[in-house]
This record gives sequence, C-alpha cells and structure tokens, in this order.
Amino acid sequence: MTTTIPTQTLPEIIYPDSDGKPMSDNTKQFQLIVKIQGGIDALFKDNENVFVAGDLLWYPVKGDNKTRQAPDTMVVFGRPKGDRGSYQQWVEDNIAPQVVFEIISPGNRMTAMFKLFKFYNNYGVEECYFYDLKDNELIGWVRSDGELNYIESMEGWVSPRLEIRFETASGDLEIYRPDGLKFVSYVELSRQMEQAQQQMEQERQEKELAQQKADRLSEKLRQMGINPEEV
Repeated sequence: MTTTIPTQTLPEIIYPDSDGKPMSDNTKQFQLIVKIQGGIDALFKDNENVFVAGDLLWYPVKGDNKTRQAPDTMVVFGRPKGDRGSYQQWVEDNIAPQVVFEIISPGNRMTAMFKLFKFYNNYGVEECYFYDLKDNELIGWVRSDGELNYIESMEGWVSPRLEIRFETASGDLEIYRPDGLKFVSYVELSRQMEQAQQQMEQERQEKELAQQKADRLSEKLRQMGINPEEV
C-alpha cells in the first residue's frame, strides 16, 4: 500500500499597503511633500513611463515583507503611471526608484535618517535628497561607482534625472523646473490662475472699450459724409 504524503503549501506572503506611520509630523512638512510630489508629477505629466508617488511603501525584495521604506516622494523612470497599493519592485520589471526625497521634521532622529540612507544606497537609488525643515538644509547624494556619494554644494544643484534646480537662500526650499518656473503649492497655483483670469478679463474689457471708441468715431465720420475706411 502506498502512502501519499500531503504537499505542504507555503502561506501567501502579504505585502501591506501601510506601515502604520503618519505621512507627516506637521503641516509644513505635509505641504512640502505635496508640493514636491505634485510638482514632479506635473513636470512629467505627458510622459506615461514616469511614475511619481508620495508616501508609498516600496518593497525591493520578493518574499520579504519586512524590508521596505515609504519615501516622502519617489520617482521611477521606466514604469507606467497608475494607482498602486505599494511598489513591489519584482512586479515592476525590477526597476528601483531612481530618485527619492525625504523631508526631515524635528521628530526624526539621526539614526532613523542613517537607516533610510543605507536602505536607499543598498537598493539602487540614483539620487537621494534629504531636506531639514528646521535648519533649512538640503543634503543630497548622487550615485557613482556603485555608491551614493555626497554632493558638496546643493545651492543651485540641478538633478541629473529630473533637471530641476534647488535653492535655499530665501530661507525655504525652492525648486525650479527646467523652464524656470517655480514649484508652487495648490493655493499659490490657484492664486496665479485667478490673477491670469483677472488679467484676461481686464484685457478683454480694454479691447471692448477700444472697439466701442472706434465705432463711435466711425459713426461721426459717416455723419460728416466721410467714409471711415478711406481715412
């Protein structure tokens, strides 16, 4: 009699969409994260193969749901736009995020920042930027010779991948697009749109008044027996 030994089925590995940690510790941190993520997303809005996410868990290793990080903003070239619960690298043609941003709040400890940097260095990030809100200090690293190397001066630095420029001389982090336009918050963008609409309306009214003035002058000329088109 043959005895059949049951095959053991390994339990399915779950990759949670949340690590239970807050996206930000304060309003200023949140606003800056949204500005950076939104600004980069808008910059590449016409490129379907650039994926930009904020506070999305990245799992670099299949079968390991403990090794993970959620960059405040990450940019992946070579992957399509779209919604994801998490970024599972083996599902994404094994493409690691090339650019990551972290906004450091007063609650962040140096040891935690070191662990973040070590993670990004180990798993192939090409450009890594940490911004300290309290001290208005931007620190960056760019990969060469297989390692993330410290950027000596970040003032005026242009990202090789994103082609955006960083400035901190104003007392806050300012980011400029390749066309020179500055990253702005949604509120600032709304104000700009309102101003543009007001300017358009003012120009329309001025054009309308000018046309009315021209029409009155033409009518006076006709009353005097003069053809305004021949004047």
